[in-house]
Amino acid sequence: MSESRLVRVRDVMTQDFAMVDGLVTIKEALETYKRRDASVLIVNKRHGDDEFGILLLSDIAKQVLARDRAADRVNVYEVMAKPVIGVDPNMDVRYCARLFENFGLGQAPVIENGQVLGVVSYQEIVLQGLE
Repeated sequence: MSESRLVRVRDVMTQDFAMVDGLVTIKEALETYKRRDASVLIVNKRHGDDEFGILLLSDIAKQVLARDRAADRVNVYEVMAKPVIGVDPNMDVRYCARLFENFGLGQAPVIENGQVLGVVSYQEIVLQGLE
């Protein structure tokens, strides 16, 4: 029987995310996506008892573009998902893949001590976790 090596989320996560405030418009959020070459936007907490949110391009496509809403008149908080399910950086990628499957996720922020360290998606889990 072959011995599998333990790959943790922190080993495969990326830094291709940007932080935004929930009050910015979708137009401003899209500008941030492009400027930062981000794969996802994490919506900052507004205060200590708040939670992080997440904004995906698919959310914008479904809730703004498909509904013919003006991107400069819709705020991020109207479209984002919140609270976001975060992943511990020390989690085994096999459990991360199971978490994604159980909750219908495709990507998630990696959070440690209340700080976003990066993001992880199926792409990183598969391409880097199975090397």
